[in-house]
This record gives sequence, structure tokens and C-alpha cells, in this order.
Amino acid sequence: MLIRQSLPLLIAALVLNLSACNEKVEQVAEKKMLDASLCDFSRGECIKKVAGVELKFTLSPSHAPSEKPLTLKLLSSSAISDVQIRLEGRDMFMGVIPVNIRELNENAYEGQMIYGSCSSGYMVWRGFVSFTLNGESKAVTFDFLADNNA
Repeated sequence: MLIRQSLPLLIAALVLNLSACNEKVEQVAEKKMLDASLCDFSRGECIKKVAGVELKFTLSPSHAPSEKPLTLKLLSSSAISDVQIRLEGRDMFMGVIPVNIRELNENAYEGQMIYGSCSSGYMVWRGFVSFTLNGESKAVTFDFLADNNA
């Protein structure tokens, strides 16, 4: 008898719970489309400027899949040196991911990296780039969405 009386409450709780999950999924999808501050490598280069120097970043594969090897390329409009890049989660701590950089020439660098996946379905990574320009240390950041299949 008690089970029969509580069955409608259990069904109502289940329906509310499922609808709440759906709202979260819709919010995540909206957030993906609205954040224009993120680099979208599937649309092309991500361009940042610092101290009069234009830095162009590309990522391959461009949809930035988690748990897969990625290649990051950096082209600079001026000669730079001592380039170092690391990744960190923008909104949550996911560790510090070093990007192993190699110099192709004084204006071009390439690096390999791999990062883990996030269970939330919306993981923004921030790249921290430091370099030397005319004997002075400079830094810039760029943000991008992992698993960007949009």
C-alpha cells in the first residue's frame, strides 16, 4: 500500500530530475555558441597582438579533441625567442599541461600536447605563452574550447 501511494511521487521526482538535466544541456549548448572570446581553430587562425607583434596560433586537429595528440603552431610577425607555452583549465583546475615547443625558424614554432577530458562537456583551456622580443619578456594568453565539434 505504501509503495502504491509513493509511486506518483517517485514518478514526479524522476520527471523533474530529467527535465533539470535537459535544461543544463541546453545551457551548455547556448554557452558554446555565445562565447566569442574563444579561439575557434576550425574557423582558422587565432590571432593575438602584444607589443606590436602579431601572433597567429593554429591547432590540429582543429576541433581540439581531448585525450588525443594535438599540434599547436605559432607564427610571429617579428623574430621572437625563448618561447614557452603551457595549458591550464580556464574555469577549473585540470593540472598544468606543458607544450613541448620546437623552433622552426625565428618566426615559427611548433609544439605537441595532449590533455584530459572533462566530464562537464564544456572545457575551456587557456594557453599561456611567454617569449622574448628584443631582449624583453612578453606574455599573452589564448582560450579555446576542447572537443569543439560545433
